[in-house]
Amino acid sequence: MVYQHILAAIDLTEECHAVIERAQSLAQAHQARLSLVHIIEPMAMAFGGDVPMDLSMLQQQQFDQARERLNGFAGRYPQLTEDHIHLTYGQPRQEIHRLATEQNCDVIVVGSHGRHGLALLLGSTANDLLHGAPCDVLAVRLRKAE
Repeated sequence: MVYQHILAAIDLTEECHAVIERAQSLAQAHQARLSLVHIIEPMAMAFGGDVPMDLSMLQQQQFDQARERLNGFAGRYPQLTEDHIHLTYGQPRQEIHRLATEQNCDVIVVGSHGRHGLALLLGSTANDLLHGAPCDVLAVRLRKAE
C-alpha cells in the first residue's frame, strides 16, 4: 500500500520529535504529504464539565502557548507548510479521526510509552483510536531519555 497523506498526532513534548521523524521518514518513502496535529482538551472536560468559573481566558492562553510551541516544532521540519499544521480543541480520539477523515489521511502516526505524554491518548483511548480510526494507525515506541 502506498500512503499519500500522513497525519502525525503529537503532544508537544520533546519526545514527540521521534513521532514526527518517523512520520517524516514514512512520508519521504511514499512521497506523501505530511500533516501535524495537536489536540487541546478543553479544561471543562478535564474537570468533568462542572466548573463554577469562566475558563475562556485560561483556555485562550493555553491555545496561544500551544500554537507557539507547535509552530516551533513544525519549524524544524521544512516540508510542513502552514496549511498542514493543525491545532484544535476537543477529545483527542474524536478530533484525530475527524481531521484524518477531512484531510483524506492514509495513516495516523502517534507516540506511545505508557506513562505520560501521549499515554493519555494511547492509554485510555487506545482501543477507540485504533478500532475507530478511518485509516491505518502506527504507534511509535517512545523511550525515556536516560
